[in-house]
Amino acid sequence: MLELNLNETFSTLLQPFFSLKYLLLLAIFLILLSRWWSYTNSSDVSAPPSPPKLPVIGNLHQLGLLPHRSLQTLAQRYGPDLMLLHLGSRPVLVVSSAEAASEIFKTHDIAFSDRPKFIFFEKVVYNYKDIVSAPYGEYWRQVRSVCVLNLLSTKRVRSFRAVRLEETKLMMSNIEQSCSTLTSSSSPVLNLSEMFMKLTNDVTCRVAFGRKYSDRGDGLGRMFMELAVEMTEFFTRVNIGDYIPWLAWFTRVNGFDAKLDDLAKRVDNFFDMVIQEHIDKLNNRNGDGMNNDNDDGKDFVDVLLWVQKENAVGFPIDRVSIKAIILDMFTGGTDTTSTALEWAMSELLRNPTVMKKLQKEVRGIVGNKKDISEDDLVGMHYLKAVTKEIFRLHPPFPLLIPRMCNQDVKIKGFNIKANTQVMVNAWALGRDPKSYTNPERFEPERFLDSTIDYKGNNFELIPFGAGRRGCPGIQFATVVEELALANIVHKFDWALPHGEGEDDLDMTETTGITAHRKYPLKAVATTPFQGIAERDDAF
Repeated sequence: MLELNLNETFSTLLQPFFSLKYLLLLAIFLILLSRWWSYTNSSDVSAPPSPPKLPVIGNLHQLGLLPHRSLQTLAQRYGPDLMLLHLGSRPVLVVSSAEAASEIFKTHDIAFSDRPKFIFFEKVVYNYKDIVSAPYGEYWRQVRSVCVLNLLSTKRVRSFRAVRLEETKLMMSNIEQSCSTLTSSSSPVLNLSEMFMKLTNDVTCRVAFGRKYSDRGDGLGRMFMELAVEMTEFFTRVNIGDYIPWLAWFTRVNGFDAKLDDLAKRVDNFFDMVIQEHIDKLNNRNGDGMNNDNDDGKDFVDVLLWVQKENAVGFPIDRVSIKAIILDMFTGGTDTTSTALEWAMSELLRNPTVMKKLQKEVRGIVGNKKDISEDDLVGMHYLKAVTKEIFRLHPPFPLLIPRMCNQDVKIKGFNIKANTQVMVNAWALGRDPKSYTNPERFEPERFLDSTIDYKGNNFELIPFGAGRRGCPGIQFATVVEELALANIVHKFDWALPHGEGEDDLDMTETTGITAHRKYPLKAVATTPFQGIAERDDAF
């Protein structure tokens, strides 16, 4: 009885507080509802169609765990070409058709060449000093020209042939060693996802930094791999302050800002160390050691330091810009390529007829040669069709990196206001039945007699974007992917482990800005000779 009386007394004392609290919350809710209702009813009737939205958060709740799929579903209902969402306080135009993409990237390319501001790029990517996030203007034009002319030119990409070949041969050697343990009763299961990530990391590190870090057993190697994983994870997370600025305090309270600051500091320290190592090595050489006439094999940091020293591009490039550029080169050269390889082998394992057709082409061209050269790739037309089909079904960035409209524009009869963010659903473009027959099926043959390519001129296939802000590293990325894929189907036959059938392979995607497989791809490799021996043993 005493306990009951005490509880009643306590509740009575707190009742005015709770009443005031609930009245305050109700008042805030009614104000927000009123503003939302007013905005909804006063919206421009000539704006693109929009799904209903909630107060404060707008349409954020409709993005789902896989935004490219959620946006495709919403677009089919509300706007198959263009659809306007409100993610918090930010208007976002969603582009879901090749025709609308053509107007964005071609007809009105200049108007859509800016980038929206995101806290990740501000803190980690040197306050928008890189190529990807820099605002459209003179600085962006200058750093892009540095990359296109000095880092990603055809000559420069070819100069790293030896690096690509060596790292691909090392991957093949590791597979061969695994196959050497083959017995008549069991075969080693290989984690192809890990192998592809290691390959692309090692190639990109050698090209960008002059050395690879995956095999280092010291703290530096571990630090590098941790940074690579953390950068990808943070880049894929939605920061509420980007879309609802007055809630930015929440990321300070929950520790997100502190973690992002810590990541930025560690990334900066790592790149400072990389640059200083190059400077020290350069100072120890006899003569200047850095000339632009004979620079085959020099890594990206060497080239950028030469550009800085000689002022070779007509404007000063500082150390911060160098760090921002090599950060772009690393992130752009690893994740996208390993993702493409991962999905390519997934689709080939699910479609053994396509696998056999690809093996027949590669083995027919290469013959008894021990190694595949990049010159051999030129004649592999079915391989290139497979690559295009992978980019169609599994673009590494299902939603291209957002752009920002810098002026009022009319697209397909709709008014698009300045400062509207633009999201192009490359995943939906590749599965549009208006562009492709049987769009959900994996059919490389559709590209054999087609002029469609992925270099930014055909808007039904733009995994690397298009227009002024299209990715300048297409050639660098695709040659690594094609060389690796040709090698692994040339020397080995592949099957799913434990006798699994094609339909047993889980093709679920991860959440985030890049569409990896949710589960690592594992498979069993045998050489053609070993496969024959196994079948003979069965009889």
